[in-house]
Amino acid sequence: MIIRLESPINRYYVQTLAMIFFPGEKFGEDELIKTDVSSLFVRTENTETGVFAYAEASFEGKISKAEYTAEKSDGRTAERTLKLAVGGAVIHALGELVGYRPAWGMLIGVRPSKVASEMLNAGMSKTKVKRILNTDYLVIPKKAALATDIAVTEKRIVGEPSAKDCSVYVSIPFCPSRCSYCSFVSYTSKRLLSLIPEYLEKLKTDIKGQFDIIKKLGLRVRTVYIGGGTPTILDERQLEELLRFISEQTDVSLLDEYTLEAGRPDTITAEKFAIAKAYGVTRVSVNPQSLCDEVLCGIGRSHTAEDFFRAYDIAKASGIKTVNVDLIAGLPADNFKRFSATVDRIIALDPENITVHTFCVKKSAEILRLNSRIYSVHGGDAGKCVDYSQIKIQQADYVPYYMYRQKNTVGNYENVGFAKTGHEGLYNIYMMEEIHSIFAAGAGAVSKLVDNTGAYGKSANIERLFHNKYPYEYLTEDRNSMFEEAALKFYTEHGLL
Repeated sequence: MIIRLESPINRYYVQTLAMIFFPGEKFGEDELIKTDVSSLFVRTENTETGVFAYAEASFEGKISKAEYTAEKSDGRTAERTLKLAVGGAVIHALGELVGYRPAWGMLIGVRPSKVASEMLNAGMSKTKVKRILNTDYLVIPKKAALATDIAVTEKRIVGEPSAKDCSVYVSIPFCPSRCSYCSFVSYTSKRLLSLIPEYLEKLKTDIKGQFDIIKKLGLRVRTVYIGGGTPTILDERQLEELLRFISEQTDVSLLDEYTLEAGRPDTITAEKFAIAKAYGVTRVSVNPQSLCDEVLCGIGRSHTAEDFFRAYDIAKASGIKTVNVDLIAGLPADNFKRFSATVDRIIALDPENITVHTFCVKKSAEILRLNSRIYSVHGGDAGKCVDYSQIKIQQADYVPYYMYRQKNTVGNYENVGFAKTGHEGLYNIYMMEEIHSIFAAGAGAVSKLVDNTGAYGKSANIERLFHNKYPYEYLTEDRNSMFEEAALKFYTEHGLL
């Protein structure tokens, strides 16, 4: 798509809006304009009361035009007003062109509840927040209500953020097989899996380095999250070695939450979960994604629905406080009948936590090489599946407590975490809402230093520190001193010590 702008609006913002209607689209420069490609033109001008925007779009010989004016408002920045005007014009022009209205309107960010949080913290009522999301941001009413309700729940859980709090993330970037939709840095070949023993030795050095930094900064560790990949790809001896080492760095009994993202049912054993319980783990994920074997086979999962039920029984019998189950709506070969049956069976199991993702296609995913037309604007049954999951799970007394969105999800839908009261995934909220610093260890892991000394929901100052992406590069990495220096500098400059 060719994008032409006569506006100070950020080009990336316009491209991201366009991707709602043309997922997977590539964008060219003005001088590359051809008659056989889609195009989008945006012009804006300031008015006495706000910003006026005009958008003109073309695709396959069709042309659509739209105008939209965003009024100035107390507490709304000039940049936000400009984005609202452009967003309104582009959403209307492209929506008419392709016959689609995005449920989330012009909210394109990873955190759609952030806007709701900002308005709630400004003293607005829930009713007013929902109305503004609907009228100004063009969010459909049920999504506006979802974003607002989650913002309220998050605020209750987070309370007043402390600059002395932090969390720790530990990366195990290995899997028994790679799902066709996967975009995570995870490794499955025998040669790369043979690196695990050496990787664990390096990881322990990294973990100690991160906890040493935390101690020097005088911080309190609220949560630890071991993710991947599939952490339970480690055998029993390796898992115990890792958990014992972490327990030597911090008193795990003082953690608010300690998560082991087991993930793949085919890697779970009773001994592994007994070890996890013994070393203080309080939350595990057992993720079927679907309970239809045909769907599982089609996405490259190396387990069956029966394997999931076996693993889930092990998780419940282990005595670990919280068991999370992940599902994905909109998977290839899935449909409403199959997905709704999966949701009903999971609810019947009564896990403490259920997370429903929407199928997302990443550029590096294997499935794109098999089917380049996998992207879907309307999403087929995905919308019905998402709606069904949210209605049925909440009717079963689960509360939606966190949400995020990704680019190129089918139908542009969201990912939502639901929990029984007292079983909310705290790390998920702290990480997604950037509540406090995350100190990360392992290949591909990213530490986020956060200054969130303002009220919850306000923008935070953030600095990211990256580990090498690939395990064989990570093994030769020596960055602990650099990370320590950066962390000390950040906390000093922001007056957090």
